[in-house]
Amino acid sequence: MNILAIDTATEACSVALQYNNKAYSRFEICPQQHSQRLLPMVDEVLKEAGVTLGDLELLAFGRGPGSFTGVRIATGMIQGLALGTGHNVVGVSTLEAMAAEVVLQMGSDANNTQYIAVASDARMDEVYFAVYRYSEQKLVIHIEEQVCPANVAIDQLNMLQDSDEGLISVAGTGWSAYSELNEWRINNVDASDISVTLPNALHMLALAENANIRGESKQAIDVEPVYLRDKVTWKKLPGRE
Repeated sequence: MNILAIDTATEACSVALQYNNKAYSRFEICPQQHSQRLLPMVDEVLKEAGVTLGDLELLAFGRGPGSFTGVRIATGMIQGLALGTGHNVVGVSTLEAMAAEVVLQMGSDANNTQYIAVASDARMDEVYFAVYRYSEQKLVIHIEEQVCPANVAIDQLNMLQDSDEGLISVAGTGWSAYSELNEWRINNVDASDISVTLPNALHMLALAENANIRGESKQAIDVEPVYLRDKVTWKKLPGRE
């Protein structure tokens, strides 16, 4: 399937294109420059593949959780692109995208890892947190996405360990941002480092395609971001309040 994915939910800005089973991508760490870099990066991957937006079948974006401004940028951009082309849109969890990248990096060893815990720094002494189970060659949510203090995430991880002997891998910036999480990681996770810290649109392509197969794609007017913090709201398109 021919898909364009974008993500600006963190300090990273990324764009990925899947066309005729070949992938093209751009990834930059560019805090506070997402709005300037996003469209040029989209143009770059389209030109590299020799296609236009009209040649595609689906659009995807990192729907959060992440920085409020960053998530809004991606949401607004994907709505604009979708309204201009008529393509449907899929929102992809930034946490799930990181978990998917962990699985890809592990290769055949992923069969020995049942769980991937993702903790992304949410500021305000909290993390965006979720745990995924890798089972039968696919990711399944095991502990739902949430925003919580580090100690609450640790309590849930300890309960998981008490009830299951499966191995755990980790991803995200939260482990290095908070000493409690870093200590838990050192004491409980085999890997000495974390190679996946930020979401990348490249790893949203397969997730978007699978979501589309499940019938989860939407029209641009129905697209919404996910903040997890209730006090932040997104102004919908006119007529959708």
